[in-house]
Amino acid sequence: MSKTVRPRRSVLYMPGANTRALEKARTLPADALIFDLEDAVAPDAKEAARSNVVAAAQSRGYGKREIVIRCNGLATPWGKADVAAVATSGADAILVPKVESTADVASIVALLDAAGAPASMAVWAMMETPRGILRAEEIAGSHPRLALFVMGTNDLVKDMRARHTPMRLPMIAALGIGMLAARAHGLTILDGVYNDIQDAAGFRAVCQQGLEMGFDGKTLIHPSQVEPCNEVFAPSMAELEMAAKVVAAFRQAQAEGKGVVTVDGRMIENLHVEQAERALALAAAIKELQAA
Repeated sequence: MSKTVRPRRSVLYMPGANTRALEKARTLPADALIFDLEDAVAPDAKEAARSNVVAAAQSRGYGKREIVIRCNGLATPWGKADVAAVATSGADAILVPKVESTADVASIVALLDAAGAPASMAVWAMMETPRGILRAEEIAGSHPRLALFVMGTNDLVKDMRARHTPMRLPMIAALGIGMLAARAHGLTILDGVYNDIQDAAGFRAVCQQGLEMGFDGKTLIHPSQVEPCNEVFAPSMAELEMAAKVVAAFRQAQAEGKGVVTVDGRMIENLHVEQAERALALAAAIKELQAA
């Protein structure tokens, strides 16, 4: 996998209590999988689900897909045991619900360290409450283990007493704050889920909106959403062709000692080269993941 860019276009939640779903996930073209112990699992199934997802993660049967386990909150009867189990499961990351402060991140990190989690295990934070959003910048810079924000749009809408609308105007401020905080501290950021799995056109429109806002990908609730999400969040052929031209022209200009670079009549600056190189790296990483 590319060391500079890791594809996270499609990140699919899988219910931890459903062993058939965990098995099916081995064949799905999602870039990453979230084995869920929280919202998707009834209270009386929590412990069985924990055993299921730990076994699934330890199996190493998901190719190069990134494997993440969402724990229950630390204030619940299952949270601390979840974190201890995830720590040695072999998962790539733990997803923590309702992160609202740097103290929340510190608590998770302390539990992971105490349980023997490898240094490579990342913390992903659900940003899904008004308090969490208002503290997003300090949370984003709170610890080196913290690598990614997941926007929890359903909980945000509930807590804001807002409405789900096609253009998501009630959530734009929160999405933007999360985005700015993540980018200020070099984090990846994923858009929230889309609830209506029958509305293919609406889903694609929201994916496009997320791409335009700068999100790296989107969290998903159904396998049918994976392929259209992958398509939207991958660089298009036209973008890749232009990116290759930009990088080639820039390198040639450097070799010739020229200070001005133009491509198809457009002035090219360093920022354009950085964007082009990232697009090419993402395409290469996607190709590598698909070949697995």
